[in-house]
Amino acid sequence: MASSAVTRWWLSLISWVVVVLSISKQATAQPQINLLNRGCSQYNATNIRNFFDNLNATFSDLRNQLSNESKLFATAQQSRSSDPVYAMVQCRNYLSNSDCLTCYDAAVAQIRNCSASNGARVIYDGCFLRYESNSFYDQTTLPGNVQICSNRTASPAVAFNAAAETLLQNLELATPRISGYFAATNTEVGNGGPTIYGVAQCAETISQSGCQDCLTVAYRNIIGCLPNADGRAIDAACFIRYSNTAFFAENQTINITPFLGGGGGSSKKNAIIGGVVGGAGLVLIIAALFLWYHLSRKQKVAARGNILGATELQGPNTYNYKDLKSATNNFSEKNKIGEGGFGDVYKATLQNGNIIAVKKLDLSISRAKADFETEVRLISNVHHRNLVRLLGCCTKGGQLLLIYEFMPNGSLDRYLYGDKRGTLNWKQRFNIIFGTARGLAYLHDQYHVCIIHRDIKPSNILLDNDFIPKIADFGLARLLPENQSHVSTKFAGTLGYTAPEYAIHGHLSEKVDTYSFGVVILEVISGRRCTQMNDESDTEYLLEEAWKLHEAGMEEKLVDETLDENDFKAKDVKKLIDIALACTQSPASSRPTMSEVLVMLLTDNSVEQKAPSRPSFFDSGKSLPVDSSVSTGSTQSNATASVSRFTGR
Repeated sequence: MASSAVTRWWLSLISWVVVVLSISKQATAQPQINLLNRGCSQYNATNIRNFFDNLNATFSDLRNQLSNESKLFATAQQSRSSDPVYAMVQCRNYLSNSDCLTCYDAAVAQIRNCSASNGARVIYDGCFLRYESNSFYDQTTLPGNVQICSNRTASPAVAFNAAAETLLQNLELATPRISGYFAATNTEVGNGGPTIYGVAQCAETISQSGCQDCLTVAYRNIIGCLPNADGRAIDAACFIRYSNTAFFAENQTINITPFLGGGGGSSKKNAIIGGVVGGAGLVLIIAALFLWYHLSRKQKVAARGNILGATELQGPNTYNYKDLKSATNNFSEKNKIGEGGFGDVYKATLQNGNIIAVKKLDLSISRAKADFETEVRLISNVHHRNLVRLLGCCTKGGQLLLIYEFMPNGSLDRYLYGDKRGTLNWKQRFNIIFGTARGLAYLHDQYHVCIIHRDIKPSNILLDNDFIPKIADFGLARLLPENQSHVSTKFAGTLGYTAPEYAIHGHLSEKVDTYSFGVVILEVISGRRCTQMNDESDTEYLLEEAWKLHEAGMEEKLVDETLDENDFKAKDVKKLIDIALACTQSPASSRPTMSEVLVMLLTDNSVEQKAPSRPSFFDSGKSLPVDSSVSTGSTQSNATASVSRFTGR
């Protein structure tokens, strides 16, 4: 009787183990339909019927290629009529063909939620799907800088960080050199410690150098997840992931050592999961698998909670008007820290001691209130380390108020040509340039709605306690009527930051921000306003002087005289000026996207591939009205510049 009970117990246990092992196997072979990102273009197709005919045809073509030709990567296009559609699908190479099809079908269902948008993308752990109205097959970093981290910390943190960084560095280096641009590997943490699993993949339509550029940006993003136990970085043409939980089968790992080419890769051998013999070992593996299964489920839930991109937007916090009035001392002049075309900004100290910045919007109340809630909801869901955080709003008391995080170091212009001039070293200046580029790339390419700032300049770039730059006032132009310029006639200021096609013709695109960013680079390097003339010639504005120094190969002469000449290298100055000149090219189509600018900043050869040509310059003439707004940092003087004529190629 007892023997029979024991036998039944062991049979039950073995059966349960088989079930758990089956779950484990499925976990590494499933289609991995964990939604990471969904983005829809803000523009709709013009001819809806043609668009959906083309879209359905490309989706059908993609599925046929995956199914009939057993592919894991495919492109398709319908471009012979209005509203063309170009599409691409890619599955991770560790998926079976059937799992790839399952992931693709889920992506198609998800991407159709974008309705008639003329461009969209859906990214899962196991696959991605994208379509556009123009060919994008050679793009590398367009939506870059999407970082997704679990909220579970790995242990031991120090050893885990070191092992994970080495693994990710190896993947970054090896993947572009592998046919098909895919690598999967693993490594142990220390001797006999936990195993870290990692994959990297690029779209097959880009070049080897494009794959390298994309993974360079992705690597810089994903290491920000450490020491979290799981992290991902996704970009227009690449994907990289690590985890201390297996998410692909053992037989999918490849030996990437031959592709490291002496690049400092890890010498650790890939871990091999051995069989367990004996009753005690069986119990241990049961416990480990049970724990793994539950942690994996928790991890997926946590990762989903960190994803901004596919679904609902949470509303902003609502603040009480009386509390804000008290916190700003009745919006007194002593509390004012900024003023500009969008409204005045006040420092406010709440009853709990928290310090915030309150912006009183100076907009047409009747017009603004109609869109206020929708647009503020949009802006409040923008989260990025290089963007000022919108905490909430208030519409009481006949006012439209926005509440931002307070930035104690104020705006960048103070440190370039204001009361703090000369306090920024070269490294800080480069980090400010890089951080600003990251913020703009996020607004343009990574958020589910493209946001064009339209007024990038040092007074709208704020600095936190660690001098990390944060862009302010993004999204506010969306509150204005479409037939009204974002600039305010209330203040006269400079058009030096404004792209020619926007200032003259009102043509608006993301490249307007790219132009402004190029001008900001020159100001950060030189410590001069863009409209300040050269003291020696008394005729040259900053952009024109930068171009002449570039032609003469004397770029370092533009550097701020307050900087120690031993603090920077001439080649680094040349690189930044080359990027600035590339950003200020005309027409707008010749400028890089901000995601491409990030690659230029991170690599040594991107700028050299295409030498900049003569940009557009300003000549003196009559004054034109421009917003000279300041955001949540410090007070800004309203500098005036005279501009009338653009010259250049």
